[in-house]
Amino acid sequence: MSPGDDDGYGNDSGRSNDGYSTLGGTRQTRTRLPDGQGGDGYGLRRPPRKSRSLFTVIGVVVLLLAAIAFANMGGGGGGDDGDGTPGSRGKKAGSAPTAATGTKPVAGKNGDIASGFAHDQQGAQSAAANYSVALVSADILKPAQRTQIVRQVFVAGRVGELETRFNQAYSKDFLDKVGLDESGKAAEGMTYISRTAPVGTKVTQFADSSATVEVWCTGVFGTAGVGSTNPVSNDWFTMTLKLQWENNDWKVDSFAQEDGPAPVNTDRTASNADEIAKAVEEYGGFTYAR
Repeated sequence: MSPGDDDGYGNDSGRSNDGYSTLGGTRQTRTRLPDGQGGDGYGLRRPPRKSRSLFTVIGVVVLLLAAIAFANMGGGGGGDDGDGTPGSRGKKAGSAPTAATGTKPVAGKNGDIASGFAHDQQGAQSAAANYSVALVSADILKPAQRTQIVRQVFVAGRVGELETRFNQAYSKDFLDKVGLDESGKAAEGMTYISRTAPVGTKVTQFADSSATVEVWCTGVFGTAGVGSTNPVSNDWFTMTLKLQWENNDWKVDSFAQEDGPAPVNTDRTASNADEIAKAVEEYGGFTYAR
């Protein structure tokens, strides 16, 4: 959940189910006739043509060597990628704009949130992806952790205002609706889950000191436990973050959230509450990079 769909601060959004995977393939068989049945139509076997067999083998070897050489041509990297954006080493010519660039993620962290993003479009996208995860996490509902997240993610000039707005958005009434107490904790035997995974990012505006990035996300949200009135479900949404370059890092000035794009739902059987709660406890998160 996030503090807003329109201005980034106040409303809840719906949830939906999703997810599927497919595996397919075919297998063909070829029948080989025994000697004497596959000759020239008169019951006689034709003598083998050694020269033709030799040329065939040589041709196959040449094709294999050419394929290996062609595959190795895409390696390496260096410099910019021709569009003036540095740090895109390893990007293959002609790759799709949504493909990962292969640039190494940041090494630094401010608490549990990545920091020290590059001062370019890739750095802005990486920052937006990581900040989206933090802003829709379960910790944002806990007053103590919320204060830390706001101060780590937002520009300094917006911290005081946003702390107030977040506290108003995640009021006691809101927490009651999702089954949490005033400290953001679930009832005994229950586990509140709010975990987001960015699917992709897109820069819609970029300048030396500002950027606007859209982050397409999916996630799981709800309360796992017997008798939960807010069961864990899946959601798809897009977050738009306006960033500012401040103190040698990208920080959020404002953000908004809207539903979708969402794929078609499937009839996959839902896991029980214990399985969901165990998965969240056992599987760690990621640092995201463009």
